[in-house]
Amino acid sequence: MNDLRVLLRPRLLSFKNGRASQSVGSRRIRYLLFAGIGLAFWVGAFLIFYRVLTYFQGVEEFGDILARKLLSMVLLTFFSLLLFSSAVTSLSKLYLSRDLMLVHSLPVSGGKIFLARWLESTLDSAWMVIIFSLPVFLSYGIVYRAGPFFYMTAGMALLPLCVTASALSTLVVVVMAVLLPAGRIRTVFVFFGLLMIVALILVFRLMRPERLVNPENFATLVLYLREMGTPGSPLLPTTWALDSLNAALSGLNGEAFFHLALAWSGAAALSFILTRVAGEIYFLGYTRAQTAANRLFPLRAGPSGNRHRFIERFSGPAWAFAVKEVRTFFRDQTQWPQLFLIAALILVYLYNFSVLPLGQSAIQTLYLQNLFSFLNMGLAAFVLTAIAARFVYPAVSCEGDAFWIVRSAPLSLRAFLWVKFTVYYLPLLILAEILIVISNILLQVTPFMMLLSAVTVFLMVPGVVALGVGLGAAYPDFRSENPAQSVTSFGGLLFMLLAAGFIAAVIVLEAGPVYAVIMAGFHGRSLSGLQLGWLVVSFTLVLLLCALAVILPMRLGERRLNGTAS
Repeated sequence: MNDLRVLLRPRLLSFKNGRASQSVGSRRIRYLLFAGIGLAFWVGAFLIFYRVLTYFQGVEEFGDILARKLLSMVLLTFFSLLLFSSAVTSLSKLYLSRDLMLVHSLPVSGGKIFLARWLESTLDSAWMVIIFSLPVFLSYGIVYRAGPFFYMTAGMALLPLCVTASALSTLVVVVMAVLLPAGRIRTVFVFFGLLMIVALILVFRLMRPERLVNPENFATLVLYLREMGTPGSPLLPTTWALDSLNAALSGLNGEAFFHLALAWSGAAALSFILTRVAGEIYFLGYTRAQTAANRLFPLRAGPSGNRHRFIERFSGPAWAFAVKEVRTFFRDQTQWPQLFLIAALILVYLYNFSVLPLGQSAIQTLYLQNLFSFLNMGLAAFVLTAIAARFVYPAVSCEGDAFWIVRSAPLSLRAFLWVKFTVYYLPLLILAEILIVISNILLQVTPFMMLLSAVTVFLMVPGVVALGVGLGAAYPDFRSENPAQSVTSFGGLLFMLLAAGFIAAVIVLEAGPVYAVIMAGFHGRSLSGLQLGWLVVSFTLVLLLCALAVILPMRLGERRLNGTAS
């Protein structure tokens, strides 16, 4: 037990020293920002579930069935997230972490090292799910007027669910590490995880759930709800947690304790099996991870005389860095498979516009088309922001320990950042314009709205990309083992907030003048002088805002990066 405490102590010390290394003002700002975002999410989730459960209670016969089915879906979603998160986290902690060579050189048994790392990975993968599940259970307790026993049951049911998911995922990782190098396992998990997400998104969307609001389908809906009353498999850990919560809501304390005992005994049994299996094969898998190649698909270079003939016509440090950025992206086999997920999201995004029942609305179709087109600019920009958060913001941090090469290259940091900007600006601009143009074609909007949408997106894309590059340079993390996770840091959250504020400001500035233009065309009259002046001033402010969104973040990133590198 003392060895286990020693192995876990560096984690506590790193958290403590990380707090001490920050100034009081910076620490307060970060705490306030994270607390504000977390509180907003809590309140939003609570209000949504409270409103839905209150509505369900008003539905005779089916209300309780719907509420319990919703709770089952929530628990199943949590369990699925825990499975995937635990697999990725345990793989990194047990096989890919940089300090493992030092840890394995200590006079400590491999079993204790495994146990300490597994406990860390369980905590890392479960804490967020536990915290953000609290509003769900709170809403159920308030709506059903449950006592303290229900809240105790919720906590006692969630903990073994997390342990069970972590034990299952880690057991799969430990066994696969003997068969494949750990680096290849990570690629496999990411690739098939993304394919699973893509499949789920496409299947759910092609089911067309919007048809449930059509009265003609009510008979099918009733039959479906009757099928929902059937219980789940008794072998699933989520069923044990669900049954204990349902029993607690119904006041059946003895039955709740029985299902809790099933959940805890299942978690304990899996933990025992995991530790025994890991004691036999963990070190073998770790040794294999240190001695084998990490790539799942080896690169095959063509003849040297024919490679990149077009690229070799250009020269210079800036072009070399641009080529390096593109090659690095496609060589990282945990990066390019995410293009499948982006493609699926784009297809779903465009499909949603193709099934909008504009002709069935009582509102004038022309007005509705232009309204959706205007809102579509903001939606496309938010999709762009999410993609930029995943690829653009970590771009500087991805240099890692090789950042000294950038500093020693015959290229200024300003040029280096603008190379990053250019590499990501072009594909994101093309993607955003494809989204906005095709969706507007599906909406059959007026030429004015088509031109306005294309121009507005053209102006917003540089601002979003510059915010990603600039703030990524202002808050770099060159020591992170997974730079993509930097988007969850203070700088990443700041980027998301500023990008959302920038998009909202552009939309708000354009909303009034665009509404005036649409209404003037709808009623067949020309704009007044005051409205024309309003139009000119608003779009001038949009141009100024977009220019500032490019210049200021890039300058901030250059200044902060110079300070970091010096």
